[in-house]
Amino acid sequence: MANKLNITPLHDRVVVKPAAAEEKTAGGIIIPDTAKEKPQRGEVVAAGPGKKDEPVTVKAGDTVLYGKYSGTEISVDGQDFLIMRESDILAIV
Repeated sequence: MANKLNITPLHDRVVVKPAAAEEKTAGGIIIPDTAKEKPQRGEVVAAGPGKKDEPVTVKAGDTVLYGKYSGTEISVDGQDFLIMRESDILAIV
């Protein structure tokens, strides 16, 4: 990111910037706004230090997959982010 995010997550929390929703299908069909699915992929912007005996395994810049309904949506300086526990992250891509 060009500008620095002024959020520092605590413990095992992670701040993720969701990827943009798909605009077209592979066949070229344009998807209307009402039919777009919530993205399940994003980029880690910040990560907390972890719990006492469990350090966080993801770091800023990692692309991750997460559950469809995981995290809490927040908006900072007009950009949307998700704050979630590291356990809500399914995989690092």
